[in-house]
Amino acid sequence: MRITLDISLYPLRDSYIPAIDAFIAHLQKRDGLEVLVNALSTQVQGESGIIFEALRAAVESTLDGEARASVVVKILPGDIDLHAEYSAP
Repeated sequence: MRITLDISLYPLRDSYIPAIDAFIAHLQKRDGLEVLVNALSTQVQGESGIIFEALRAAVESTLDGEARASVVVKILPGDIDLHAEYSAP
């Protein structure tokens, strides 16, 4: 089953950018995933099994190196058009 994830990582320390960059790099190196990074979050699309395994590995790696971090994940079924522009009604 194909899914779309919206992920936000919040390392709870002053120097947070390297942890976020490493987390995203973990996801980007996995074959079979489309990863889109923007200023607010990271979106990932692909087969659920591949995504969940990549997410598990990225979270474990991040939490291994971090004293504390919060990871927020939204899961949507199917492929959402990640490049669509929103227009208010």
